[in-house]
Amino acid sequence: MIQPFSDEYFMQKALNEAEQAFNSNEVPIGCVVVCNNRIIARAHNLTETLTDVTAHAEIQAITSASDQLGGKYLTDCTIYVTVEPCTMCAGALGWAQVKKIVYGASDAKKGFTKIAPNSIHPKTKIIKGILETECSSLMKLFFSKRRKL
Repeated sequence: MIQPFSDEYFMQKALNEAEQAFNSNEVPIGCVVVCNNRIIARAHNLTETLTDVTAHAEIQAITSASDQLGGKYLTDCTIYVTVEPCTMCAGALGWAQVKKIVYGASDAKKGFTKIAPNSIHPKTKIIKGILETECSSLMKLFFSKRRKL
């Protein structure tokens, strides 16, 4: 059983967002922004829906959380994202000065840790591999279905 307010608990909420993306034929990445053990923003990829390459889950969540808090910095926030952020999203998370980033599955091709490991704010804590199997499985299922089309 997943304990409330644990990293696994919030990652499950991000997975719920990823499933919404999957059901909308979007790359299934979801995230939530948490402040003081409360979800203040939820988002999933909308790049196909909005015809916008920048409409990644993290970007949507940063915008929503900033609006919720009334400021551009998320220094007291943790972002939970199902897949390792890309360079663009890592840069945005760095500029937002997110306190902690928790991600599920690594992205060996386009993840920030390979391409731009210094794009994150130096004080940001990184935790990886939370519900990694579930996050990775959803991505694999999505792309296996796309290849069959």
